[in-house]
Amino acid sequence: MTASTLELALTYEHARIRELAQQAHHPAAAHPERRHQTDWFYAIAAQHLAAAEDVLLPHVRRLPDGSSLVTRYVGNAKELERSLRFLKGRQYGDSRVQNLTDLEVWTAVDRLLAEHERLETSCTQQISEQLDDSHVNTLTEELLEAEDVAPTRAHPYSPHTGMAGRMVHRMWRLADNAWDSAEGRVVPTKYHVHPKRDSALSHYLYGTAMPEDREEQH
Repeated sequence: MTASTLELALTYEHARIRELAQQAHHPAAAHPERRHQTDWFYAIAAQHLAAAEDVLLPHVRRLPDGSSLVTRYVGNAKELERSLRFLKGRQYGDSRVQNLTDLEVWTAVDRLLAEHERLETSCTQQISEQLDDSHVNTLTEELLEAEDVAPTRAHPYSPHTGMAGRMVHRMWRLADNAWDSAEGRVVPTKYHVHPKRDSALSHYLYGTAMPEDREEQH
């Protein structure tokens, strides 16, 4: 059975987040001059989680056993967001998390990312089976667009679902932008090549032409 555009998009997203995580894993990434690698991973992961909660979870809730699936998804997301905050705290010298080692933090992040992928893959397969292709394509576009305006930091103690979750995500994006600027933190929108907006998959999904100088950008 051919994978839907939503499944293709999320396969790409998961692979990209794992790739960024591997770069942030490198011992050299702990050095101040390489801090952007952790910043980029953290921001992309946070944006993905918030956008998926806003766009995908309303559809997940309509699946058989949907309420249980949403509960499991949000539980994982909150744990992952807490671990991402610990990761950032370690990177920026937050005294509240210095009792944790890099190994402890990354072990938790890796475990929760793997669990997140399994949950999200299962849910999107079920969604794709229930919706027709046009609705799936629209949902995929909504997810990609939502990621571009999602918060760039993790907020595990804020609402995650429903209207409250969507409103809080918009508010946090504004606050995150201000704090990112104040800290001089490198976030994806400051990169010339954006991993979602400029990716080959993104151009495929939107039906837009690939830029001729794409190879030069890499």
